[in-house]
Amino acid sequence: MKLQFIAGLLSVVLLAAACNSSSTKSSADSAKTDTATKSTAFYVIKNKNNVKAVFTNYGGRIVSLFVPDSKGKMIDVVIGFKTVDEYRKSTEPYFGATIGRYGNRIAKGKFMLDGKQVTLTINNGPNTLHGGKAGFQDVVWNAKQPDDHTIEFTYLAKDMEGGFPGNLNVKVTYSLNDQNELHMDYEATTDKTTVCNLTNHAFFNLNGEGSGTILNHIVQINAAKYTPVDSTLIPTGKLEPVAGTPFDFNKPTTIGARINDNNQQLKNGNGYDHNFVLSDTAPGKFAHAATVVGDKSGVVMDVYTQEPGLQFYSGNFMQSKNTFKGGSKDDFRTAFAMETQHFPDSPNEPSFPTTTLKPGQTYQTSSYYKFSVKK
Repeated sequence: MKLQFIAGLLSVVLLAAACNSSSTKSSADSAKTDTATKSTAFYVIKNKNNVKAVFTNYGGRIVSLFVPDSKGKMIDVVIGFKTVDEYRKSTEPYFGATIGRYGNRIAKGKFMLDGKQVTLTINNGPNTLHGGKAGFQDVVWNAKQPDDHTIEFTYLAKDMEGGFPGNLNVKVTYSLNDQNELHMDYEATTDKTTVCNLTNHAFFNLNGEGSGTILNHIVQINAAKYTPVDSTLIPTGKLEPVAGTPFDFNKPTTIGARINDNNQQLKNGNGYDHNFVLSDTAPGKFAHAATVVGDKSGVVMDVYTQEPGLQFYSGNFMQSKNTFKGGSKDDFRTAFAMETQHFPDSPNEPSFPTTTLKPGQTYQTSSYYKFSVKK
């Protein structure tokens, strides 16, 4: 994609918001209706190295991220669309979005909290995925740009939106420093006991959009264990060793090296769509979660996080149904995601790190992607 697209985005200040009205509205419909009248816009942040990131307040999304490849050419490593309307109509709702109120899956959309059952909207087979039908990817966030390298998004998720209790005040700050690090800082408070698990769902191709498969990207994940899943991608509750399985990325390995192995977990996920239990994590400490290298571009992306888990998704459900800003289709396994997070279905698994947030507490976590080139 050409750099002129940045100028085009900067010239776009307002885009028409669209919504479908109905005489009977669910909590998901109400959330969308409340935000559908807000203006959407694109924002650019940058650093002194000419690295640029483009965002939209529709879904708090990363739209583009331009970084230098091994030859010094700036390439866009995040796939996305040219307009908000294309994001609204996409068959994949999560491209680049800030995810909440609960990232990943909750089994059957139910869990117990303070002795009461919470029932959520179902949107992924029998389960709730990424907040259900009222997920943060479909709302228009309030945006503030305090300087040219920072964008702040805020949103009030109202009590019982999507079935989640509590008015949740959320703030997500994206910033780009001169070390070519894109930081993601999350904060949230609630007036009722609830659950909270925020992340970002950028889809990456480190060779650039339209460059083809990501199966030759080289991945290293610093995790000795992962959370195996059932056929609906809900964790079994066990933490299994990665050693001796296709999930062992402790040594740099191409994504495609073992993705077609005769392995039940790979069959369940149609590839990699699993949470890795990160090594060397501690509250408030940044752990080096993963490294990904573009085989053609030489672009290196290191993932650092304060979260205990990393969801590695290998683009298994991309179906060539959407056309991106550079003209390419979302073909099968042409992008991947590395979502820093707490574990899937934690509200139903007491042994997993808790995602419960109570009044008076502040949910606070940070992650960042650091970009460089292969030496």
